[in-house]
Amino acid sequence: MLKIYGSPMCPDCRECKENFDANGIEYTMIDINESLRNLKEFLALRDSLPVFDHCKEVGDIGLPALVREDGTVFLDWEGYLTENGLPIVYKERGPVCSLDGKGC
Repeated sequence: MLKIYGSPMCPDCRECKENFDANGIEYTMIDINESLRNLKEFLALRDSLPVFDHCKEVGDIGLPALVREDGTVFLDWEGYLTENGLPIVYKERGPVCSLDGKGC
């Protein structure tokens, strides 16, 4: 089962969750704001994996971060839906959480 590291404060995370729920995708949501343990788990991934390099360069957090059962981490939840022939059914229109206003 997929694990998704995210935050209810993050518009991209809310959008991902709504789409996965609408498409019946099973996952475990790990709220990085819920505990220091969850935050540390996410930071261990973010600090060690090249998939987060661009996020760090542009000042993004790197959420939502999705982890496959084999441990592969990816950030493109929309691409995951598309690859699996599933529609993007919910697009949040609202503020973003990056400093440049372009993403999270």
